[in-house]
Amino acid sequence: MVTAAKDFLKIYWPLVLVAFAGLVLTLMLMDPAPPKTIRFAAGPLGGAYYAYAERYQRLLGEQDVKVTLIQTAGSVENLRLLDEGGVDVALVQGGLATPGDAETLRSLGGLFHEPFWVFVRDEAGVKDFGQLRDLRMAIGPDGSGTRLLALDLQGEFDGVWPAASRNSLTGTAAAGALIEGKLDAAAFAASPDAVYVQALLRAPGISLLPFERAEALSRRQPALAAVVLLRGVVDIGADLPAHDVSLVAPVAQLVVKKSLHPAIEALLVDSASAIHQDGSLFARAGAFPDPDSTDLPVSRQVQRYYANGPSFLRRYFSFDLANFLDRAWILAIPLLTLLFPLVRVAPPIYRWRVRRKIYIWYKDLRDLEARGRDMPTKEERAVITDELEDLQVEIGELDVPLSYTDDLYRLRNHVEFVKHLLMNTRPTPGLGA
Repeated sequence: MVTAAKDFLKIYWPLVLVAFAGLVLTLMLMDPAPPKTIRFAAGPLGGAYYAYAERYQRLLGEQDVKVTLIQTAGSVENLRLLDEGGVDVALVQGGLATPGDAETLRSLGGLFHEPFWVFVRDEAGVKDFGQLRDLRMAIGPDGSGTRLLALDLQGEFDGVWPAASRNSLTGTAAAGALIEGKLDAAAFAASPDAVYVQALLRAPGISLLPFERAEALSRRQPALAAVVLLRGVVDIGADLPAHDVSLVAPVAQLVVKKSLHPAIEALLVDSASAIHQDGSLFARAGAFPDPDSTDLPVSRQVQRYYANGPSFLRRYFSFDLANFLDRAWILAIPLLTLLFPLVRVAPPIYRWRVRRKIYIWYKDLRDLEARGRDMPTKEERAVITDELEDLQVEIGELDVPLSYTDDLYRLRNHVEFVKHLLMNTRPTPGLGA
């Protein structure tokens, strides 16, 4: 086995050297590895965005990618942090992106409907959104998608509203103030799974305000979709809600910096599929993630993922190994193209090199034979015989593979033949001259 390995290296050592040099060059020129840490703008603590961000953190952590969650006021701040480079990934309410954002940001797809919930106290006697104008209403803090959407809708209903209708409370704080009677209404752009939404749907004395003109609003506000909270979908046994409720809803999307590594994009989409593919109160299973429910360009990597699913390598290898192979194969192809002809030509070259080590001695042997034939006496030819014996010794020290031993012994037999010839024949002038 050792001999076979030595023979292999003797034949193919140039190829081994070329392959090693090619590997080093590949490692130097290949695309950089994906980062091991990313920053995720997660929205306010306790909100649906933050809960989803924690699920992304857990799934990416299983692939050895650390996700640092950044607590923010909401979608508007998330977009600002993405533009400024403060975070790499964020959950963003649909409809907030500007034309400038399309130059630097990419969407990984819409993830879920984020209905605009407006809860009111029954004692307020409100039946339409426009009737909230003179009431105490919470619409979220500056920097939140809820506030921006609420202001847009207030503008649709009689322009600028009083300050009392633009309270900055949000989430559980706003829900608590509404239940305690400190507010008359509270608005939230949130997932149906948000704890405070579920609590308000069941709270006595609190009603969900319908948008009877939801379809019209969706035509006037392209970022909004008209959705219906079906009767009993929240709780069949309790018949909650007791009737269908028309709502408007933007679609939350996963947004990344344009410069984010494609492998991290693929990992995020993979996680999004696991997190958001189940049905919700407003969409059937498999509706999300959806590359068409976005207001930002979708990256090429993500388009391929939605069209073909995970790459072949990601199906069968770990994230790190699949990513390494995916980055290396582009440079490996020209390297293999170079190695294939070298593999074919290496054995003939090796055979020539080994036989050359043997055949080169025939020149010396012919010269000694010619000189010996020119000597008139046996005594003088004996000097040549001594040189032939020295030649024999040198030939015996040649190191050749076993498969070429017959050529070596044939040469030694020829040396012996010339010795015998010189000692038993008369000189023949001119031979070999």
